[in-house]
Amino acid sequence: MSEPLVSVEDVKVHFPIKRGVVLDRTIGYVYAVDGVSLTIQRGETYGLVGESGCGKSTLGRGMLRLVEPTGGRVVFDGTDLSALRGENLRRMRRRMQMVFQDPLSSLDPRQSVESILVEGMRAHELDKGREETGKQLRELLSAVGLPSTALRKYPHEFSGGQRQRIGIARALAVKPDLIIADEPVSALDVSVQAQVVNLLEDLQEQFGLTYLVIAHDLAVVRHISDRVGVMYLGGLVEEAGSDELYAEPLHPYTKALLSAVPVPDPLVEDRRERILLTGDLPSPAAPPTGCRFHTRCPWRQAERCDTERPVLREILGGHRVACHFAEEIRDGKIRPHEVEPVLVHPDEVLIAPDAG
Repeated sequence: MSEPLVSVEDVKVHFPIKRGVVLDRTIGYVYAVDGVSLTIQRGETYGLVGESGCGKSTLGRGMLRLVEPTGGRVVFDGTDLSALRGENLRRMRRRMQMVFQDPLSSLDPRQSVESILVEGMRAHELDKGREETGKQLRELLSAVGLPSTALRKYPHEFSGGQRQRIGIARALAVKPDLIIADEPVSALDVSVQAQVVNLLEDLQEQFGLTYLVIAHDLAVVRHISDRVGVMYLGGLVEEAGSDELYAEPLHPYTKALLSAVPVPDPLVEDRRERILLTGDLPSPAAPPTGCRFHTRCPWRQAERCDTERPVLREILGGHRVACHFAEEIRDGKIRPHEVEPVLVHPDEVLIAPDAG
């Protein structure tokens, strides 16, 4: 296999918790991302899923250094991004763009669409004059399914789906290699979601793009992704090819997630097993010892799960799982049991800004 376009190596993003009136004292940390490693090949779509607050968005921002990682490193096309500063980092950012979750708040309401698109082109010296740039902008809007008349309008004049297309066009304007799409369809109607997902696929084929798609919707991720990673409380717990993961999830958390996805066949829907997780989601400021999922896991084993954090290891070809007993659970040697709910004390629940 060729060298990956992006290699994330043990990346950590910890937000300090400060307390004090005159002098701020750091009394702890929110472990939003805590040791994530993954690779993204050129031209592929990597889907990242998990509950709200698990660190998906923070990981995406940390990869682009929109938030500074606390530890680890991100290697993009052979270049260690943590070593870049100033102008070198700015130039590298042309090749890595982000489509933000909320299309309205990420677009300047005082700028026209033309101004929004041209701003990035000028910053990276891609503005080749009024006539040439105008032609590029019209081609760009055509590629994302908007008319050229949209250039004179402002963000508030568009629907949610159209604003998301403008956000995608802004990312494409500087001709990137990698696009990180943070919940690109979560705020849209179902019919518009399908249009935007199909648009992303068409643009990938047209421009040779590589995607990291962060999403809640498992059906969307399955449709668009080549590989899928599942995050829980700041860590990656499972990674596999899209079809393989959905056919045979091996981590207990992934099993629970997929059991909640509705099936369009009513007969299958009535008969299939649902895994309902009990207890509260632990605070990222005070994660459990050992496996972070053990407080809610129906397959928990006291001898290792409580004390030893599992590493992400390969079980089958390309299928990695962070579970001590993944093989035994798969083979039915360990049966699920009732989970005693663990109460999370309100004083312990501290949420970092933008920890989702």
